[in-house]
Amino acid sequence: MPNACVPFRCALLLTALLTACGARQDGAQEPRPALTVTVAQPVMETWPIRLSANGNIEAWQEAAVSADVQSLRLLEVRVDVGDTVSAGQVLAVFDDEPVKIEVAQARAALAQTRAAMQVARENAGRARDLRGSGALSEQLVTQYLSSEQTAQAQVAVAEAALAAQELRLARTRVLAPDDGVISARNATVGAVFGPGSELFRLIRKGRLEWRAELMDNELERVAPGMSARLTLADGRVITGVLRMLAPTVDARTRTGLAYVDLPAEAALRPGMFVRGEFDLGDSPALTVPLQAVSMREAFSHVFSLETDGVVRQVKVAMGRRNGERVEIVAGLAPQARIVVRGAGFLNDGDRVRVADAPEVEAR
Repeated sequence: MPNACVPFRCALLLTALLTACGARQDGAQEPRPALTVTVAQPVMETWPIRLSANGNIEAWQEAAVSADVQSLRLLEVRVDVGDTVSAGQVLAVFDDEPVKIEVAQARAALAQTRAAMQVARENAGRARDLRGSGALSEQLVTQYLSSEQTAQAQVAVAEAALAAQELRLARTRVLAPDDGVISARNATVGAVFGPGSELFRLIRKGRLEWRAELMDNELERVAPGMSARLTLADGRVITGVLRMLAPTVDARTRTGLAYVDLPAEAALRPGMFVRGEFDLGDSPALTVPLQAVSMREAFSHVFSLETDGVVRQVKVAMGRRNGERVEIVAGLAPQARIVVRGAGFLNDGDRVRVADAPEVEAR
């Protein structure tokens, strides 16, 4: 009898064990979410296409204002660097007393030659009247006529000498060749400059330009008339217009210059290094909030939310950026649901809870 009860007791024990296991399984809790997040879908928008470039601010054209007199002392300098001048304005004055004396001497010499020419003309006139009468020999007549021509030539030489001295006197006053801004000054009061010595340098019309450096294949994407946006160091944005493209490309760097006309702006200075963008039009873009993108192992990733509340890490390729949104050019389906707030704290396979408040899709 005792041996007959052993199978029955084993069956009871097995049933109890199975019941206990089922109770444990029924009482097990679901895995807790790692984080509460917000989600959003990518948005298709129309974004501008921009080509970035770097370059220097330079003068549109510069004019060198030089001394055109010799051995004269500079008496007065009337402008300084940064001054705005007009065409014909006096910039500096040389000592003109020595030149005035030479002008007076030239005028006296001209008066003397004119008097001599008047005598020679009267003698030649009488010789013409008496020619053939026998009162004067033919040789003497020829001499009087030749003296008249010589006197006329001497008057022309004296007139030219006077004009040269008057021009030299006028050039003792250095004039601005055009409207513009003084960008450099070498003139010093009391100094003696030789002909051709540069006194001032002038930015013509005060016009500046941005000389953007573009690769040879990028030059084909821009054309004169396009607008360009320059961002200054203080954040200000200045808009210019592309005037022309350089006809050549540097053989070493494979870059060419794009010349952009700039408006008059006090913050711009020749020699500044500026970054800018050319506006090439518009194109559609699949965009997500910048907050949804995280960098992992030098690649860009987003977290896609699955139907079971688990997130999957997806590698994507980013394109343009506009404010707080970024373009995704590869790796993401338009219908995907991605984590926005909290994406930087997740790992692949984490379970999350979605917040009730929807994330703003686009601006």
